Amino acid sequence: MIAKSNFDTLVTVYGGSGFLGRHVVRALAKRHYRIRVAVRRPELTGYLQPLGRVGQIHAVQTNVRYPASVEAAARDADILVNLVGILFERGRQRFDAVHVAAAEHVAAVAKARGARMVHVSAIGADKNSSSRYGRTKAAAEERVLSAVPAATIMRPSILFGPEDDFFNRFGAMARISPILPLIGGGHTRFQPVFVGDVAEAVGKAVDGEARAGTLYELGGPEVKTFRELMQFVLATVERRRFLVPLPFAIARLQAMFLQFLPKPPLTPDQVELLRGDNVVSADAVRDGRTLQGLGINPEPIAAIVPTYLWRFRRTGQFRGRLA
Repeated sequence: MIAKSNFDTLVTVYGGSGFLGRHVVRALAKRHYRIRVAVRRPELTGYLQPLGRVGQIHAVQTNVRYPASVEAAARDADILVNLVGILFERGRQRFDAVHVAAAEHVAAVAKARGARMVHVSAIGADKNSSSRYGRTKAAAEERVLSAVPAATIMRPSILFGPEDDFFNRFGAMARISPILPLIGGGHTRFQPVFVGDVAEAVGKAVDGEARAGTLYELGGPEVKTFRELMQFVLATVERRRFLVPLPFAIARLQAMFLQFLPKPPLTPDQVELLRGDNVVSADAVRDGRTLQGLGINPEPIAAIVPTYLWRFRRTGQFRGRLA
């Protein structure tokens, strides 16, 4: 049962308009919290309004690179949720600024206001990573816990859901390309997790059901190699394509050119990130710092992904209806 006090609790969600953000807003709205969504372009967040009641969700303009802007969005808030992150750098959007500085600014405001904080990182976070993405994610976690030792940190694996940028990307590629590349031979292991399950985990942390000062690792029920995931995509979209192993060195060389595209399919930093597995650690499983530890039964890939990848089949939603 939802606590009656939730109606009087204000939660500020930084980065609440993104892929994970819209699901977190929905999870919090169902719990009857008042939600302030802090984003760069609030005029583009109209799609969030139907997720809650009239007046329950309010978007405000915020630039996480500026402490004053972060502080204004946190005014009167009881809980701060930081979802801000990028997958590649572009212009002024740099890993250090978006991951590290932004998280530090949110944590500083949480400390000053005595607000609880939930910070979403990534399983790839590692201060010794060869990837700048991984190193800055780890640095952000350190800054958060230094300022707010009781903060809860969530590290999800690759997210999947209708708007994801993983299965959709390769489904689209399979529609037009005769091959799908297996970077590093396709041996890297992943534990894809449904975005709705991660949002539910954030909701439980906001409810106070997660352990304070604890780092959770969130993965789905299955661990699969990159090759196995590509095979799943091809089977789902019902297309035959060649799976071609691509050594890391060649992938990095290609990524040096691809990174200049408006929305690069691959960057040199992402190639470095693919050198390591993206799975929940044995320590997290042992300590109950997982979705299951939060009482969440994660959805398998096969239960969700085919519901939105069908559009990449030759006849889309009409497959199976033709004579």
